[in-house]
Amino acid sequence: MNSLEANIRDNKTKGELNAIRNSGEVPAIVYGGKEENQKVSISKKKLKYLIEKENFLSNIITLNLGGKNLNVLPREVKYHILSDDPTHVDFLRILPGVKIKIEVPVNFINHEKSPGLKRGGVLNIVRRKVELKCPSEKIPENITIDLDGVDIGESFKISSVKLDSEVTPTIQGRDFVIATLAAPTVMKEPEKPAEAETTEGEPGAEGSEAAAADGEKTPAEGEKKDADDKKGADKKPSEEKK
Repeated sequence: MNSLEANIRDNKTKGELNAIRNSGEVPAIVYGGKEENQKVSISKKKLKYLIEKENFLSNIITLNLGGKNLNVLPREVKYHILSDDPTHVDFLRILPGVKIKIEVPVNFINHEKSPGLKRGGVLNIVRRKVELKCPSEKIPENITIDLDGVDIGESFKISSVKLDSEVTPTIQGRDFVIATLAAPTVMKEPEKPAEAETTEGEPGAEGSEAAAADGEKTPAEGEKKDADDKKGADKKPSEEKK
């Protein structure tokens, strides 16, 4: 579980709020339950580090506030329009028994053990996150789908996911699809055998033999005869006897 040091703040003006941000802190508020909302500030550097990690908005964080640990869930982060730095965070108190709605990421494992993927299949992810309703102390880190042994044409529905009895999807009444393993979009053509790669229209050795058998001159024989005829035509006729 991730943790953050939090300082109580008591600013009343916009200028005081900007001064907190200029000092490297990010204003935040903790709400939920019967207690009043608590205004705090946290380190921007440490906050950015946690945000850059995966699934910040679905992970419980421990705030060290005034020497006491308080478990909270990040609910909303506001960012600067130009620098994209976080400027404010809302934290929800984690209270036993209180149910909340939260989007939980879907995690796929054992890609290398899927025969469908080995044959070129494509994992088509329909939902990268699934919204759940669950007690705040039973929030799952993710929904895990195992691809071991999965072949082309198979699909994963919410009914195939093992969830705690108190954890339910917010979409009710239908068994919605999370992902499918589809066939490859482009099939590789088989290579043409080398012996079949004869240029169309060019006779092979068999064609020449067949032509000779039918009494037809092959191209080589025809050229030889034409040359002989021409040579004979060039000879001077012998003078007639007087």
